[in-house]
Amino acid sequence: MIISGLFNSCQQFEDDYLDTPAQSTLDASLIFSTAGLAKGAIDGIKVPFAETNSYRGRFLPYYGLNTDVEWYNTSQTAGDKADLCVYDTKPGNTEMNTTNNAYSMMFSGIERANICIQGLRQYGNPLPGTEMGQLLGEALTLRAIYYADLIKAWGDVPARFEPITSATLYLPKSSRDVLYKQLIKDLGEATTLVAWPNQTAYTGTVEHVNKAFTKAFRARLALAASGFQQYPDGVRRSTDPELSVANMYALALNESREVIQSGSARLEPTFEGFWRKYNEENTTAGGESLWELPFADGRGRMLFTFAVKHTAASDQFQANGANRGGVAGPLPFVFYDYDQVDTRRDVTCVPYKYGAAVSNIAKQELGSLDTWYFGKYRYEWMKRYVTSTNDDGVNKIYMRYAEVLLIAAETANELEGPGAAAPYLKEIRRRAFPAASQAVKVDAYVNALTSKQAMFDALVKENKYEFTGEMERKQNLIRWNLLKAKLDEAKVKMAALSTRTGEYADVPATLYYKFKADNVSLDIYGLNRGESTNPGVAYTAVAWTWTGTAADAKINSLYKAGVNPDNRQFWPIWQVFIDGSNGQLKNDYGY
Repeated sequence: MIISGLFNSCQQFEDDYLDTPAQSTLDASLIFSTAGLAKGAIDGIKVPFAETNSYRGRFLPYYGLNTDVEWYNTSQTAGDKADLCVYDTKPGNTEMNTTNNAYSMMFSGIERANICIQGLRQYGNPLPGTEMGQLLGEALTLRAIYYADLIKAWGDVPARFEPITSATLYLPKSSRDVLYKQLIKDLGEATTLVAWPNQTAYTGTVEHVNKAFTKAFRARLALAASGFQQYPDGVRRSTDPELSVANMYALALNESREVIQSGSARLEPTFEGFWRKYNEENTTAGGESLWELPFADGRGRMLFTFAVKHTAASDQFQANGANRGGVAGPLPFVFYDYDQVDTRRDVTCVPYKYGAAVSNIAKQELGSLDTWYFGKYRYEWMKRYVTSTNDDGVNKIYMRYAEVLLIAAETANELEGPGAAAPYLKEIRRRAFPAASQAVKVDAYVNALTSKQAMFDALVKENKYEFTGEMERKQNLIRWNLLKAKLDEAKVKMAALSTRTGEYADVPATLYYKFKADNVSLDIYGLNRGESTNPGVAYTAVAWTWTGTAADAKINSLYKAGVNPDNRQFWPIWQVFIDGSNGQLKNDYGY
């Protein structure tokens, strides 16, 4: 039985960490009253993140696709992988319907957290400002992370806030409203227990939970809890008065402002500099990254899945295996929606891949208009040379400071008006645009947003420009009640790009390229709108078109024909868990 298996695996965790001269109560009293041993137990909560079919190989590669800015690059190819992204997932999906899937691994992490929370409360005297307090705050936060992701992917799920007993092996689903209220309460407690970034040696790394993250994460959950989402009876906001927009936005605004005012985190000076720092695996706290899901060097698949594609099994940048990266990418029009001088554009959207290696050197090769890559993930920016053929070991950024600014802007706009939101949006855009453009692109642009609706619309756009490729967009579109509307808009935009009509009429249909002095990197002309003059014989011309039935099929694969994405906001609980639930679990949402 699956639930029994989960119980047994967590019992093994308990036995491993509580392996001292006596059993059960005495074990726990020793472990959770001894800081070094308790830290080991807290680290154990993180183990399920990296299990084979957990976050590493199933949840992170697929959740968050497809949106109006990101898609699975082969969405048009029928199969269970594409089904996960095109809003047509079945309970028996062969990629997911296994007992070691992320769904069960998340509950395994929750059980590990429950054991730690119970032990620390009973034996650790976890007061604010103490080492044990920090560990309790971390356990509460890690449990909230697992639960937030369960709710994000599956909607209503069982509530487990105490260690499993024989009486609680099988539980039905609980309302996510109940779950959200508990998580927001838990994170409120955690914020009183954990230290700010770099306030202690322990919070000197973003692989440990800190106060800036717990507050920011609490703000994010408040927005999700009060936002639109699919319930078994339809798409709506929560009817629980505690989760009203007024209450939750006030909480989110307060938490985000406290993070901003603390000065404990900041935007990196440049957008590219931030993503280089990420790929270099710089985990020092106090910068833009607030918390990262930690992977060891031989575990995790962020670049393996999402990097600019490398065709060769090994080249000058990596030995991660053939055809790594490029599984997903920006929608083809996203590059052209950026302002031409927005420095985020060329970091986010990459039109080339690395080809076959000759003498272990691979060169950049232009792809095709319908296949772009996320430039936020690059082997070529790593300091470590990846040699594992199955994993890359690069962390997942779970939350960064830019989101705090946009949460502050959105909630301030709702509660206090666009003038209160303006400084936060200006800070985001000031980093994005060069100094010479800021008077127009930052100050004049934001100052012109004089109504609440205009500011909200601008924030929806800014979220796109800032976060494409981070797979945060889907949950935001859902809570804004814009999922299907924006997906349909994206299909119209792709069709216009294909035919070079409407807002894409001035996108060149020919690109010209030559190699730079390093004989690896491409110098490309024709990517900017209006660049239609042949730059000369030193360049090679290639068609940059995407037309015909193949284009139509790929455009229409953003979501499955005949499916309403608003009725498929969640994945179904996989059949293996339904069958093993002793009749307690069922699928809603029309599955």
